[in-house]
Amino acid sequence: MIKVTLPDGSVREYDKGSTALDVAKSISEGLARNVLAAKVNGEVQDAFRPINEDVDLQLLTWNDTEGKSTMWHSSAHIMAEALEFFYPGIKLAIGPPIENGFYYDVDFGEYTITEKDLEKVEKKVKDLAKEKLEFVRQEISKEDAIKYFTEKEDPYKLELIEGLDDGNITFYTQGNFTDLCRGPHIPNSGFIKAVKLTSIAGAYWRGDENNKQLTRIYGITFPKAKELTEYLERLEEAKKRDHRKLGKELDLFTFSQRVGQGLPLWLPKGAALRERLENFLKKAQRKGGYDQVITPHIGSKELYVCSGHYAKYGKDSFQPINTPDEDEEFLLKPMNCPHHCEIFKSRPRSYRDLPVRFAEFGTVYRYEQSGELHGLTRVRGFTQDDAHIFCTQDQVKDEFKKVIDLVLYIFKTLKFENFKAQISLRDPEKPEKYIGEDANWVKAESAIMEAAEEKGLPTVVEYGEAAFYGPKLDFMVQDALGREWQLGTIQVDYNLPERFELEYTGSDNQKHRPVMIHRAPFGSMERFVAVLLEHCAGDFPLWLTTEQFAILPISEKYNDYAEKVSGLLNNYDIRGFVDARNEKIGKKIREAELSKIPFMLIVGEQEAENNTLAVRQRGTGDLGSVTLDAFVEIVNKLIDEELTTDK
Repeated sequence: MIKVTLPDGSVREYDKGSTALDVAKSISEGLARNVLAAKVNGEVQDAFRPINEDVDLQLLTWNDTEGKSTMWHSSAHIMAEALEFFYPGIKLAIGPPIENGFYYDVDFGEYTITEKDLEKVEKKVKDLAKEKLEFVRQEISKEDAIKYFTEKEDPYKLELIEGLDDGNITFYTQGNFTDLCRGPHIPNSGFIKAVKLTSIAGAYWRGDENNKQLTRIYGITFPKAKELTEYLERLEEAKKRDHRKLGKELDLFTFSQRVGQGLPLWLPKGAALRERLENFLKKAQRKGGYDQVITPHIGSKELYVCSGHYAKYGKDSFQPINTPDEDEEFLLKPMNCPHHCEIFKSRPRSYRDLPVRFAEFGTVYRYEQSGELHGLTRVRGFTQDDAHIFCTQDQVKDEFKKVIDLVLYIFKTLKFENFKAQISLRDPEKPEKYIGEDANWVKAESAIMEAAEEKGLPTVVEYGEAAFYGPKLDFMVQDALGREWQLGTIQVDYNLPERFELEYTGSDNQKHRPVMIHRAPFGSMERFVAVLLEHCAGDFPLWLTTEQFAILPISEKYNDYAEKVSGLLNNYDIRGFVDARNEKIGKKIREAELSKIPFMLIVGEQEAENNTLAVRQRGTGDLGSVTLDAFVEIVNKLIDEELTTDK
């Protein structure tokens, strides 16, 4: 007999060789019908695999992230079987689950596949799902695996097998399809009730531009048709909120092939929006004791060799700058932290000076492959709202908590209400990925976990997600459509102070190493603006929006009065414009609504005579006729309410 401990702490006994499905059936038939996979001693496995020892067991259903991931992984295999049915002889690469659905990378050879062809493939996937094909796991030798895919003439699988150890290789078979796969998989294809193959894209094998470009087919499946319908509705809403579409409509930013891929150009309205975000954070930082610094856009290679970034990321991530002197080696700045270390080191420091907080909106440059570029969310040149805090060991936790407070203030002000904090730690099985002493890592990880607990943050722990020089706290924000974005990060670093030999004189008159905290509440201005755009659908808070009012004269006779009002409002730092076009007032109102202008100020004979404004608020309607001073008071009160939160 074996003992199975369930998440509620209860312990049950079963025959050796029982499966997670057997455990589910012993609890209830209804539960068993919904089990997609199982977490056995923390590892996600097939629910149909025999269990031969005492274990901790969690049964995974569609309500669990790992359950969804397992079903989408299995769906990728079903789609691959459907593709081989229509296109025999194709070469399959990889087919993993992703955040929403799955994809499979395929070399179609002489075949051509288009979006129109997805319909027949989708129908075949549905037919295969209805057959309730069982997934069968088989452990196989490396020799047999090579033989199988050699006979199948599948070079991509053979290349993958090269990197695998004998005795660690598994095949999964369902129906007429067998694939090299670690698993896990759902018990059978019948769990798949709704299917949508969503798009086709290109993807280089192993993400390398030097390799062949494959065809990537995306899809998603659900256990209920209703969930697919809801997903497609959200997808349509996401298209409407796409920051690239809204950025063009609101005249915020553009791109130019002549300037270069991944290098955004901020238009006047976008630059003004970005400036307001910067000023908002700068004001909060001044209150928090930060000093603003500015560093060059380039640095010598020696700087990044010293920091360890050059060795870690390789020369391909750094873009060299040519100078007339062949002995000089400069690189485009890919991060700000080494420069800030040099500023700290520029003069002697005492414990009385600490903490020292340097902040910079520093533009950095990193090479991203062209296929990975995406609007403002993935670019080659971006500005980080970077800051580095140099403090004593005793100050680390308090400084970390203050940064958490700053991040929460930003989220609250900008209405990011749903978020979690991800504590990113080392992968204990891959110590070679990280630099620095183990003792320092332990201290840093403890400081982060204690600070998060004391601030009452909802947290998840992810092993293997730490930066190479230290653990971090990443803020995962959910937008209005329920999508998760990583915004804001705080990192504790004992290693850069060591590499740069940073020192301060302690109260004992001895030299000590400071601890370094990296933080960027926005992450980058580009990515943050993109996420904010999609979150609020371009309907920014009043304090942030580019144009807070539009003055709409009923006829050209009142254009002079409209211009007078506009000038007075601009004197109060209230932004807007006069729509002096010879158009009907109804059309002007409709277009102002579509442009997401918060206030429409309609002026005609009565308003001009009485020095008043007929105010219409977007989303609220008519507010009646008010004086200029009353309108200024309305605007300022709303802005104060938006910016006044408990920091």
